[in-house]
Amino acid sequence: MADTDLIAHDVEAYLEAHRTKDLLRFITCGSVDDGKSTLIGRLLYDARMIFSDQLAALEADSRRVGTQGQNIDFALLVDGLAAEREQGITIDVAYRFFATEKRKFIVADCPGHEQYTRNMVTGASTADAAVILVDARQGVLTQTRRHAFLVSLLGIRHVILAVNKMDLIGWSRDRFDAIVAEFDGIATALNIDKAHALPLSALHGDNVLEKSARSPWYAGPSLMTLLETLPPARTARQTAFRMPVQWVNRPSSDFRGFAGLVSSGEVRPGDALKVLPSGRTANVSRVVGGEGDLPAARAGQAVTLTLDAEIDVSRGDVLASATNPPEVADQFECTLVWMDEAAMLPGRPYLLKLATKTAGASVTEIKHQIDVNTFEARPAKRLDLNGIAVCNISLDQPVAFEPYETDRDLGGFILIDRLTNRTAGAGMLRYALRRSHNIHWQALSVDKAARAALKGQRGRVLWLTGLSGAGKSTIADLVEKRLHADGRHTYLLDGDNVRHGLNRDLGFTDEDRVENIRRVAEVARLMVDAGLIVLVSFISPFRAERRLARELMGPGEFVEVFVDAPLEVAEARDVKGLYRKARAGELANFTGIDSPYEAPDAPEIRIDAAAETPDGAADRIVAWLKAHPTS
Repeated sequence: MADTDLIAHDVEAYLEAHRTKDLLRFITCGSVDDGKSTLIGRLLYDARMIFSDQLAALEADSRRVGTQGQNIDFALLVDGLAAEREQGITIDVAYRFFATEKRKFIVADCPGHEQYTRNMVTGASTADAAVILVDARQGVLTQTRRHAFLVSLLGIRHVILAVNKMDLIGWSRDRFDAIVAEFDGIATALNIDKAHALPLSALHGDNVLEKSARSPWYAGPSLMTLLETLPPARTARQTAFRMPVQWVNRPSSDFRGFAGLVSSGEVRPGDALKVLPSGRTANVSRVVGGEGDLPAARAGQAVTLTLDAEIDVSRGDVLASATNPPEVADQFECTLVWMDEAAMLPGRPYLLKLATKTAGASVTEIKHQIDVNTFEARPAKRLDLNGIAVCNISLDQPVAFEPYETDRDLGGFILIDRLTNRTAGAGMLRYALRRSHNIHWQALSVDKAARAALKGQRGRVLWLTGLSGAGKSTIADLVEKRLHADGRHTYLLDGDNVRHGLNRDLGFTDEDRVENIRRVAEVARLMVDAGLIVLVSFISPFRAERRLARELMGPGEFVEVFVDAPLEVAEARDVKGLYRKARAGELANFTGIDSPYEAPDAPEIRIDAAAETPDGAADRIVAWLKAHPTS
């Protein structure tokens, strides 16, 4: 019985039939004005997924701001932003739901402009199929190649090449065949399975819902028939059980369960599971759903599992099949798509979100950036907005993962800016680096506390930051002299001195400044572990790197001292003549002139370098240390 008959005679049967239909997620992409929004609008219209009031509004909008005269402009169903309607382009990703008698669909209309590449990646990250549109008059363009590359990168294997606007070239079969042949060459280079190609006119509905008489030479199915019959791509992915733990459910002392969404496979009472990354094992006691115990749970179901052993399981852990668990590692090769206005700099700290797990992360190396227009690999030291690169990434703790091509849920991640909490990038884990498995912490008999006790002090870092010429080195030297006279064990790491040895290979670009501070922070941590009081005198212009240094230390071990000198005061001192050279254009990337300085938000100590003498500042710092002993 058709859906329309069920609605009229048995609503409950209709709802049940609708609930059990499978779901296909797909995207439309391509160059600007290839007809993506028009195609989706036509699909919604022909599938009768537009209510009468929506249709009336569409007709009114078409007359007012449409591009089809008095006819319906189907693109307006999708282009919801005012800027999109004014320019006739798609900017943001627009999601629409529709259904036929055979299947449910969620379609994402992705923007065509290069500057919105990150939006396209967002839309494609959950898609099972991609419809890549090509204007028959224009043929394969740079943006067609770009989107084909992104589709390949994101692991979408069902690709439909829709050669649109065939009505404007007289339904030329030769032109269609030439476009298909050119795209097949691109697909082969990108290791994409052969694309389904079809000619259509989205505006007039030819070959959209039904086969068109205008293309008698085309023997394939209509677009809708193709979408209804594509096998769901996810069925071919990882089938072993995996469930990232979202929440430890403990409503009372009698119940302790682990809630989450089953990402793959199925689980039943009695199954042996492994908890990762700890590696502990237990058997499933109960599978609990929203209305009580279940005999089993499968991918896509939200459930709570109870175990037959009291083992430690926390949010972010992964419950997995004990006989076929995922890998655990803390260093990876990945492909990274950058989404933030602020560039990605290797060594800068971020937060990585993988499934339900959040860990500290930094990119240790950009192996190469990928030119999405030519697919060529190019060297790079940073990654700007919409850039794509193959990188090595390091985490501060091991995580359970799968390669992205095997499991998107345990292989796809986002990077989060630690200061702004913005999503800065999205990536795909490819494999664990060998060093992730070969390098382990060595247990030592003499620890930090023992070393500090021998010296009669607790190790800590005094981190002096400020503009060049603010007086950091002078004040740090005076503080060390006072501490030394008091019998304290100290060491002074000065920015200029360190660049003669440890950091002699680094310049003064933003990328090199980040690496400069990362190395110094690691050295300072080792010195604190040795029980020393370490004075660090570096401009250290970026908050993110100073925060990284703080987080490397224990509670109370990091003391930020902001030597606050206005630019005019620091420049007036200019003992080294650096400001003069920077103003003359002889010294690039100089902090305060053509490179930014980010002042601390809440330093433990602030020195007014314009009002205080170096001796007075040193006395105040030493007094602060005595008044604030480490706990």
